[in-house]
Amino acid sequence: MKLKSVVLRNFRCYQNETRIQTGNLTALIGKNDVGKSTILEALEIFFNNTAVKIDPQDACIRSGDKEITIGCEFDDLPDELVLDETATTTLKDEYLLNERGCLEIHKVFDCGTSKVKESVFALAHHPKAELLLLKNADLKKRFAELKLDRAEAGVSLASNPSLRKAIWSHTSDLQLTVKPISLEKTDDAKEIWTKLKAELPLFALFQSDRPSRDEDSEVQDPMKIAVGEALKELEPEISAIKITVQEKVTEVAGRTLAKLREMDATLASELAPHFKAEPKWDTLFKMTLTSDDQIPINKRGSGVRRLILLNFFRAEAERKQKAKGGQGIIYAIEEPETSQHPAMQRLIIQAFMDLTETAGCQVMITTHVPGLAGLLPVEGLRYIYPEENGSVTIASGESNGETLYDRIANDLGVIPDRRVQVLICVEGPHDVNFFTAMSRILREQDDTLPNLDSDPRIAYLPMGGSTLKQWTDERYLRGLHLKEVHIYDRGPDTPPKYQQNVDDVNGWGPDHYAVLTGKREAENYLHPDAIREEMDVTVAVTDQDSVPEAVARAMHEASGSPKPWDELGEKTKGDKISNAKRRLNGGVVTRMTHERLSAMDTSADIESFLRQVATRLTPLHLQAEPPVEAAEAIALASGAVAR
Repeated sequence: MKLKSVVLRNFRCYQNETRIQTGNLTALIGKNDVGKSTILEALEIFFNNTAVKIDPQDACIRSGDKEITIGCEFDDLPDELVLDETATTTLKDEYLLNERGCLEIHKVFDCGTSKVKESVFALAHHPKAELLLLKNADLKKRFAELKLDRAEAGVSLASNPSLRKAIWSHTSDLQLTVKPISLEKTDDAKEIWTKLKAELPLFALFQSDRPSRDEDSEVQDPMKIAVGEALKELEPEISAIKITVQEKVTEVAGRTLAKLREMDATLASELAPHFKAEPKWDTLFKMTLTSDDQIPINKRGSGVRRLILLNFFRAEAERKQKAKGGQGIIYAIEEPETSQHPAMQRLIIQAFMDLTETAGCQVMITTHVPGLAGLLPVEGLRYIYPEENGSVTIASGESNGETLYDRIANDLGVIPDRRVQVLICVEGPHDVNFFTAMSRILREQDDTLPNLDSDPRIAYLPMGGSTLKQWTDERYLRGLHLKEVHIYDRGPDTPPKYQQNVDDVNGWGPDHYAVLTGKREAENYLHPDAIREEMDVTVAVTDQDSVPEAVARAMHEASGSPKPWDELGEKTKGDKISNAKRRLNGGVVTRMTHERLSAMDTSADIESFLRQVATRLTPLHLQAEPPVEAAEAIALASGAVAR
């Protein structure tokens, strides 16, 4: 199941019902104390109610109302729910889906007393007759009133789902309306909710104001798990040690009792050796994390401490996901930029974006740094700001003629990098990884080519395939007065999908340049030997074949799966192709060499592109101060990623 939206009503600053749309990567952006963390903490209450617990004071103080609603809307739903050995049903048959065909669960908290009371509902497009609230005897009575042939209708009188389906199917007007349906009032409702809870994605919250010492539970818990796993693997040896120790102790006790009998036979007969409890091996091992210089984590810089804890958090969340059979997972991270250098911020965001390409994985973050917004796809941004009346508004996409980046930059302000001269415009983050790696390889033979990895005069702008046309049509970057070099995938279409965009950019003047890849896409320049070494599969493709798809197919066939590639669902194929694309631009590019690139790029397409970048660079000592308007916007009203 995948989280599609969050609904809040009367929860802290969200007095009026507010719906927040979520995707694979959702970034909640706004000033301090505007309600960003409130959304993540509401989700923690909904899914876990542990790291953050519902509290009577969570009710909005302006409303006077003591009832809080926290709702979650899900898609990618289970095909069926098995209630017991004789009863199988679906959410659709039970009319538990909303008008959009999604499952929407609302948890309602009554905060009118010292102990908060929780109720669970499905907000559903449901018939007037709420059959889920009826017991078996009442359902059989309703069925009998319809005078249906039980065999012909295929109904089992012992199966409540079967009875409900038959009754609803033979009702001429169901009078469907949107209403809350309790998931607690009957055994069937409770069982449905029990089954649904097992399908819900895991939710893991990493808060911004947590301490970061090596004694913290976030560090110790994973280390305790590591100890536990090691002890489990050594169980036979540990059992042998335990038996040996018990035998030795018993011998000592026996010799002691023998001597005691010599003094008092009666007392000795009353005593016998017994072990009070099993030994707790895991408590014998205490661990701390130190660097090569034996410096403990709590003596390292705050950025390093937080980065280590963040990755312990990720590892622990993934462990829980695997333990539950690979169900969906939502990573919620508050202010991932805290104490991090801008270069590390980029790596963190890239790691999050890679995570979202893993099946069933979503990421939500909060930030009040506009620079971080520019590293993220615009479709994932949710800008939160207060209205004059105290209510909270959440904007996405376009609003009142302003782009979302403009609003974020204008409200939060930006800190520009005045050294940037050239924007390299590509389709997505994978292209950033690819061209950065290729520049390192080509510079080994020719250091006049730019280093895309570290040259401060260069910034990347991942424009996104779905919005690329809009970027070039509207010329959002013209106010920056920067030179632009664009490179897009040629793709499989004839004429190429982005040919017109390339022609438009080349018509803007000599400071701007655009080109299509000579081959289908960047991955077609990767050598088969590099792919084989990294991914242990061999593929044979032409310049116009999809390399990620070919690799995904080869990996699936090598996995021994009994289901052929062509019989997989489109979503499953898409997930596998996305994962292959990530690895191609992550691990495979590191195995490329100058010889391998030369063999694959006989027309020197990539070298030619880099020379176009080089010709537009001015030595930093000769660079004039940029115009004021560029300084005000460069960092991320445009979404530029400074290297």
